[in-house]
Amino acid sequence: MHRNELHLRDVKKEVAQGESGVITAHIMARPTLRFLLPSLLTLLAPMACSTATEEVEGDEGAYSENSDDARALLFFVNASEVDATTLGKAKVNKATSAAIIAHRNGADGKFGTRDDDAFDTVKELDAISGVGPATITSLIKYALANGYGDKAPRVDVLFSPQAAEESHLPRIASMIDRAKSSVDVAIYSFSNADIKTALIAAAKRGVKVRMVFETAGEDKSIIGPGRATSKSGALESAGIDVRYVNKIMHHKFVIVDGPKDDLALATTAKVASGSANWSDSAGTKYDENTLFLNGYPEVTLRLQRDFNVLWDNSRDFALETPIPFVASKLKIDDATIKRVDNPNIDAFFTSSNFSVKNTTFTTTGANTIADAIVAQVKNAKKSIHIASGHLRSRPVAEALIAKAKSAPNVDIKLYLDAQEYVSSYADANQETDLKKCLAAAVTEDDKLECTDSGYLYGRQVGESGADVRYKFYSYRWNAATALQMHNKYFLFDGETLLTGSYNLSDNAEHETFENML
Repeated sequence: MHRNELHLRDVKKEVAQGESGVITAHIMARPTLRFLLPSLLTLLAPMACSTATEEVEGDEGAYSENSDDARALLFFVNASEVDATTLGKAKVNKATSAAIIAHRNGADGKFGTRDDDAFDTVKELDAISGVGPATITSLIKYALANGYGDKAPRVDVLFSPQAAEESHLPRIASMIDRAKSSVDVAIYSFSNADIKTALIAAAKRGVKVRMVFETAGEDKSIIGPGRATSKSGALESAGIDVRYVNKIMHHKFVIVDGPKDDLALATTAKVASGSANWSDSAGTKYDENTLFLNGYPEVTLRLQRDFNVLWDNSRDFALETPIPFVASKLKIDDATIKRVDNPNIDAFFTSSNFSVKNTTFTTTGANTIADAIVAQVKNAKKSIHIASGHLRSRPVAEALIAKAKSAPNVDIKLYLDAQEYVSSYADANQETDLKKCLAAAVTEDDKLECTDSGYLYGRQVGESGADVRYKFYSYRWNAATALQMHNKYFLFDGETLLTGSYNLSDNAEHETFENML
């Protein structure tokens, strides 16, 4: 189910054909952007769910395919430890149990081999001979009673802007309120009062809270009483260990009860990550997306490993009595992640672009995330849909231009923030400046500096044949009043999703810690 449209709620919109084929959208009121994503469960989970409108009958009524009951049921029947004996305990007769196991294990009759055919929907399970309303109900009851509801993978996405009570902010506060052992936070901007209250309350009840906070790098410079009452100081005073890194910390993720010390917790941890900071503006004004994932051990381990890299090489924001540094006990390497490998999931981090010594990160010039995006652009067969606040990445822009010219049948759409718009006059000037810079460049690094420094590629990508549009909300862009298009997600062929904190810029790649799932 793919719909590739701009949905603008309660707005007046004027779309004008700009110079050289560049499309600009002039928004006269606060918009809500909706590129309707395909089911994120289909994209990210090993088992796909059908739409929420489909239902399957059970003894106690109809079950929605996307309900918690359905997720628990499917996770149970697809679990490796579930055999005919276990299904018998769930009150399924022998013949039906054998049919369920035979379908799941595939033609070779062995679980965990290439021909396995896991149940993707309740409807698929319901089609097995002997499975009916009574069996569906019995399986769900057994699955819930034995904890499969808590184990079942689940992913949700919340878009901004929303009313405050419907945004990602109370959802994150609620996650933290339910934390039992640990909360690890990597965040760029944080000002929401409810999340602050939740973090402090968690620390007071004995939850270990660790925070890598961009603002702590500024707060450390405060001298006198103001240091303790700063954003970082207030958290530190409550028993939360706050630290910072020497590069820009641009992540926006939290891991609740994660595998910092115990691998088993990778399966039950709760994770949130996306484009949105923890500010009221991110919840109620900007276009943002935040993913909430439960039961995705590979994503959790990859995020935990990246957090550990930052934490182990961070610098302490400390008050008069520093909080003792506590490192994660679990060593997470490739072999650890391979144990929970999910072929439908990967994650990329700009930390791969840095070397580190004595808490100082230094760029190596690698392009981990840009390379991953470029690979997807090159491989796209039908469509490339991008919602990004920026388009200043030379590798990605060049790949999009090449794709638009070589494959005009591929539907390429980009929705950018107004700050990325460049007039034909300004575009000519930046091209002149680029040529002057390149002419004066001595080394290859000098040349890279010329091509990667704040160059706006929107017009050139639009002129190549892509449909490039901008969110306009004022005649002159200003950060203080901007209602930013701050999403950072990429859809390829309606099947592959990349989303995270990463801006399309050289600065994001080489000066900033970012993620893309």
